[in-house]
Amino acid sequence: MIDLFLLIIALIWWAGACLRIYRQARFYQIEEYMSLRYLRWITSRRERWVPGRPLIAFLISAGITLLLTEASDGIFPFIVGAIGAISAVYPPNEGEIKKQFRPTARARRLLTTTFIVVTLLTLAAGFLVGSIEVGGFIELPFILMALLGLLIFIASPLLLTLGNLLMVPVEGALRARFVARARRVLQEVNPVVIGITGSYGKTSTKSYLAHILNGRYKAYPTPKSYNTMMGVCIAINNDLVNDYSVDYFVCEMGAYIPGEIQAICDLTHPTISIVVEVGPQHLERFGTLENIAIAKYEIIKALPPDGVGIFNWDNPYVREMVERGYPATRIAVSRQLDPQDLPPNPPRFIASEIDEQLDGLRFTVHDIELGQAARFETPLLGLHNVTNILLATAIGVHEGIPLNDIARRVRTLQPAESRLARTTDARGVTILNDAYSANPVGIVHALRVLSMHPAKRRLLITPGMVELGPLEAQENRKLGEIAAQHATNVILVGAAKTAPILEGLRSASFPAEKIQVVETVREGMDWYQRNLEPGDVVLFLNDLPDTYSS
Repeated sequence: MIDLFLLIIALIWWAGACLRIYRQARFYQIEEYMSLRYLRWITSRRERWVPGRPLIAFLISAGITLLLTEASDGIFPFIVGAIGAISAVYPPNEGEIKKQFRPTARARRLLTTTFIVVTLLTLAAGFLVGSIEVGGFIELPFILMALLGLLIFIASPLLLTLGNLLMVPVEGALRARFVARARRVLQEVNPVVIGITGSYGKTSTKSYLAHILNGRYKAYPTPKSYNTMMGVCIAINNDLVNDYSVDYFVCEMGAYIPGEIQAICDLTHPTISIVVEVGPQHLERFGTLENIAIAKYEIIKALPPDGVGIFNWDNPYVREMVERGYPATRIAVSRQLDPQDLPPNPPRFIASEIDEQLDGLRFTVHDIELGQAARFETPLLGLHNVTNILLATAIGVHEGIPLNDIARRVRTLQPAESRLARTTDARGVTILNDAYSANPVGIVHALRVLSMHPAKRRLLITPGMVELGPLEAQENRKLGEIAAQHATNVILVGAAKTAPILEGLRSASFPAEKIQVVETVREGMDWYQRNLEPGDVVLFLNDLPDTYSS
């Protein structure tokens, strides 16, 4: 009978560990199955790694068992142990979930492997407890089973990383097959490959370029923000396969570590490449801006000698790439230079007479090489989009599309998803959705657009910027100082992360009663829905993943 009781308690702890692993798999997935990043996240706060309730439940149940048991047949220690185990493993409320767990094939393989590991450990714990001679101390097996179950439960996140490690050979083989298939598809379809990279602005530039090219050719851009090796392979294997009508494959390429862009280039072999920006986005991963610039330059190094490099001349790190002299055909663009006062070896495409209104952007594009100019109008907002359009225009002209034809296509451009997209809700409140990400350049333009609205209330809701390394606190403080010039009300999401923004707001003498600090975006949305009136405007600036907000 005691063995059956012990088995039931072991099963409770086993089920709790498996449930915790399932819940943790969501965060592991957010961190892109990178064990070091996941472990760094979960160990950054004690309650993530060692939650308090299981420890308290174990100590209370063990104490009651030792002090009050009558131990005649094991019923009492079993009841106490079962109640303690259920109390320990009962899942807490996860709060706001922004990104649900996706049970992909890889995630299912990882969970299956980890569940097997947990099962084996639980069985080993059961055999260990069952082998102990208890004598007259019948409480000992129950306390020991609870202790081993607690240890397995607490170690669940580590077991998840162990499961990932065990699957490395399998995932490596599947990844190699997937990449090989994408390589074959590209060779068969044989489109012109255009690579795009940059610390920010990649997705918008990709979207604009594909729209311009589709006025004359057929261009396929990687969907959404698919910019990793696996994301690019998914796009190729799902959408390019057997589509021989595609003339251009516009491929966004991102990087978290050196060599990632080079690997994507080795797969896709771009003949045209764009470098949009080099900035502190993901600085915590690269360490220095110079390292970021080196990683982004991989997309230029991968070009053939007769390839084409397209550069944002206004960014000093990108300008230095132009000056390296490779490839022979290098086209630079600028929205900061005066076409009447150009330096030696100026950029080929320059924007002047830039006018930003609530209905969009207007500017003149000069082709210095051909001596042509055209007036561009677009419903897009944000001065940074002038640069993105110029980069796309440079490729369009190079590929034979007249400047005036490009100007016509630009009139119908739409913002990429959650990139300073403007809508009006049913109550007449204007919503500026710039929630995809935030960087030190983009926030300035987004806040400028906010202040252009003649509204009684101009509300900013933001959790701030992340992954800026040693510059993070400084840049978020600047965000607060800039926001004080453009917003009338500010809602900060997450007290710890937004503390530097709060400092910046206070240093700019922003009214304290106009600032709120909440823990979830939902709370901020509830406030704006209750308090904003028709004609007011709200800017959602960035939306952090659950690993930052949990």
